Amino acid sequence: MSVQKLPEVWLRGPLDGVPALLQPVAHALLQAREELNELMTDFPEKLLWEKLAGMASPGFHLQHLTGVLNRLLTYAKGEGLSETQLNYLATEGKPGEHIIGVADLIDAFNVQVDSAIDQLKATDTGTLTNWRGVGRAQLPSTVIGLYTHSAEHTMRHLGQLLVTVRVLKQQ
Repeated sequence: MSVQKLPEVWLRGPLDGVPALLQPVAHALLQAREELNELMTDFPEKLLWEKLAGMASPGFHLQHLTGVLNRLLTYAKGEGLSETQLNYLATEGKPGEHIIGVADLIDAFNVQVDSAIDQLKATDTGTLTNWRGVGRAQLPSTVIGLYTHSAEHTMRHLGQLLVTVRVLKQQ
């Protein structure tokens, strides 16, 4: 029996509770989650921190996807980064003393996407053009700018992860 493949998330209709203006962000994040989970099925742990031609490892991309999404959503709320978030940023791309596994990194990303969707649902669309500072330098953005970049950045790194994983599996 063949499994019927669903259309891409954006072609499945609006998501309940997500404001219309934020549907594209939610669709992109959910699409990324689906593709990442499928891509990483049965990915060998031994390849998680392998680099190709000096480029980022799958482990880095998985950590970075989660971390950046978390940080951008924090800025969108008008908050600064916590010490925990800064520590996470400092360890992105490093397996550390406690080796982080593929499943743990996928789970962390899935939880972060769920959190993002919840935040999008709770967003007052009247705040979308409100100024938000990014980083220590408080570079200028807006709530919608941060949400849009969270989707764009997630898809960019998913594409890089896709190529890296496929090449590593061929070796």
